[in-house]
Amino acid sequence: MAKRRDILKRFGARVRELRLEMGLSQEKFAAKCGLDRTYLGSVERGERNIAIRNIERIATALGISISVLTSDL
Repeated sequence: MAKRRDILKRFGARVRELRLEMGLSQEKFAAKCGLDRTYLGSVERGERNIAIRNIERIATALGISISVLTSDL
């Protein structure tokens, strides 16, 4: 069985992928989420154990549900 990447890294990669699909810079996306850009950057790099409230903010800014955001992690 292949070793799976850490959940934080998988979540961060998913956020980055969806942000880029929207054509948003980290700075513009962070503002849309109401989060600091450096915080969002650390989330995308898988360095933060992010709170569910912030997961909801990110999903809302992406225009998707939390379940869609976290699918296939």
